Amino acid sequence: MLLLVLFTPPGLAQDSLPPAPYAYRQLDDPAQEARAQELMETIRCLTCQSQSIADSDAPMAGDMRSEVRQRIAAGEDPEAIRQWLIERYGDYISYKPVVTGLTWPLFAAPVVLLLLALFLLRGRFRRNRHGPESGGGA
Repeated sequence: MLLLVLFTPPGLAQDSLPPAPYAYRQLDDPAQEARAQELMETIRCLTCQSQSIADSDAPMAGDMRSEVRQRIAAGEDPEAIRQWLIERYGDYISYKPVVTGLTWPLFAAPVVLLLLALFLLRGRFRRNRHGPESGGGA
C-alpha cells in the first residue's frame, strides 16, 4: 500500500499538465506545417508504438509534435530533427529505418531467404520434370 501511495502522485501529476504549445495547434506557415506533418508521420509514438506521433493522442506524442513544430518554425531541417530524435530515443522511433552495421542483417535476411526458397524450388521442379523413376512397380 505504501508503494502505491509513493508512486501514484507523480503519475497523476504528469497527466494534469497542460499540453505543449504546438501539440494540437498547427504552425501559421502552411509550408512549415507541411514539412512538420510529413516528418511527424514517419516518427513512431513511444507510448502507443503502433501509431505515428501525427496520429496518436498520447501526451508524449503531443510533446513530440510540439517539439517538431517548434524546431521546424526555427528553421531546422526535418532530417536533422529526425536524427536528433533517433539519437535521443533510438532507431526504433523512425518508420524509415537506416541500414547500419547493426541493422544490415535485417535487410539482408529476406533476400537470403528468397534465394534459398528459389534454390529449393528449382531442385524440386527439376526432379518432377523428369517424372517418376521407373521401377519394378506393382
